[in-house]
Amino acid sequence: MKFFIDTANIEEIKEINSWGILSGVTTNPSLIAKNGGVFEDVVEEITSIVDGPISAEVISTDLENILKEARALSKISKNIVVKIPIIEDGLKAVSILSKEGIKTNVTLVFSLSQALLAANAGATYVSPFMGRLDDIGKSGIEVVKDIQNAFLKYDYDTQIIAASIRHTSHVELVAKAGADIATIPYKIFKDMIKHDLTDKGLEKFLEDFKNVKTKGDLK
Repeated sequence: MKFFIDTANIEEIKEINSWGILSGVTTNPSLIAKNGGVFEDVVEEITSIVDGPISAEVISTDLENILKEARALSKISKNIVVKIPIIEDGLKAVSILSKEGIKTNVTLVFSLSQALLAANAGATYVSPFMGRLDDIGKSGIEVVKDIQNAFLKYDYDTQIIAASIRHTSHVELVAKAGADIATIPYKIFKDMIKHDLTDKGLEKFLEDFKNVKTKGDLK
């Protein structure tokens, strides 16, 4: 399973990318607004940091302007993936853009039926929102599982980006479910690397090593 980071914060992207584990980045209008900057400039800077798919979202809801925005975004970098909401004109746009070779990420997916529509329209990725489903008493992971099973059964090329990740358990659950990608907030990446037994074990190793003789290169 690949890891994307879900943020528009340049410093967060640089830090997690330095770990050597990032395959891509997802952004959305809320994240861009939170971190500030000129939208196109922020997206272009992100593409210079991470050599992988960078999802940038359109803000239009009518076909003509979705296509206009998508084509403009795709010119920023070959790595751009255009995020488009699962609405009627969004599906139309995905179908047209897929034929033009422009990659798309259909977002705000909350059901198997929506994911199937996106896949049939030619979406490169679909993004089921786990956390938001959990918020309304639905099982986000069950939706991810249903999408994964259907995509395997019908041999769709569309990849699943598990989104709206709220905690490390979500990451583990989507890995078990077979999602292609998890897009993860900065804080969750920091939580993933932690474990009390790791901290205790490292403390013990370092304490014991004080009694070990070395040639001087190790401290």
